[in-house]
Amino acid sequence: MASKVDDKIMSLREATKLVPNGAHISLGGFTTQRHPMAFVYELIRQKRRNLHFYGHSPGGDLDMLIGAGCVRRVELAYEADEAFARIGPRFRRAVEGGLIEWEDYSNFGMVQRFAAGAMGIPFIPTRTMLGSDIVKKEGFSEKTRRSDPKIAPKKLATINCPFTGDKIVLLPAIQTDVTIIHAQVVDAQGTVRIYGQNFGDEQQAKCAKKLIVTCEEIVQPEELREYPEHNLIPFFRVNAIIKVPYGAHPYACYRYYDYDPEFLRLYHERARDDASFREFFNEYIYGVGDWEEYLGKIGGAEKLRKLKADKKLGYAPKLKRG
Repeated sequence: MASKVDDKIMSLREATKLVPNGAHISLGGFTTQRHPMAFVYELIRQKRRNLHFYGHSPGGDLDMLIGAGCVRRVELAYEADEAFARIGPRFRRAVEGGLIEWEDYSNFGMVQRFAAGAMGIPFIPTRTMLGSDIVKKEGFSEKTRRSDPKIAPKKLATINCPFTGDKIVLLPAIQTDVTIIHAQVVDAQGTVRIYGQNFGDEQQAKCAKKLIVTCEEIVQPEELREYPEHNLIPFFRVNAIIKVPYGAHPYACYRYYDYDPEFLRLYHERARDDASFREFFNEYIYGVGDWEEYLGKIGGAEKLRKLKADKKLGYAPKLKRG
């Protein structure tokens, strides 16, 4: 934990040092909403390797990390950008080509696993996935499980409840080395406020040994003391704060901006082919010096004006999505 308030406020490059090779990580957001993309791009530039990723509903954040060769193993429910792709093209290629190891759970099951880690309990009982093959098929080999003590020794367990006799599933808790989320507002001490749905960000944040928060704005603590019930994560759980306006692009950040349908279509078109995928990375990730240059690359002030959200609605009602 940082010893001083100012120690928490840092640059993207400084914050990526908290994510070593081989780290177990999770990213906040949900499909086309509020992924910490500026941080993802910086991880890619820094060439992190052998990451173990946990997710309930990741989108292009995970897809790009896999395509960049950053990810070795994945535990998740699904990976997609909603209407733009049923499944991420790089995730598909990696699974089909045996480039990553992966294990699947239900969406609710993954959120419950994060919640168990947040509560500090070793497992959580549930009925989710009963009646499906998810409870029958393991994705990781025994060799893989023995190779890393952070991986659960088995995917799950089914038992008869000692109180009712009903069959239930026990899911292993998740405790990440690092979780990274993107929020609308963080105060200078680290208190986090997320407007709109928080999806599984609260559980993911609280199950992490270290928490990194990118945000649209950094404000003084006094501003978040009004309506404190709207504050999601307390300051003492946060290790790093990075102010990155539009830091979730091409995804939406409720009340601030909408997702970018043009860019998402461009990504999924380019990511289907190895050569065009490399060109995309060279143009939008490796070929820019910082996030400001990236925003200029994707269309600058004119593009951001089109994506700007209506404060009352939370999204851009005139945005052309088709």
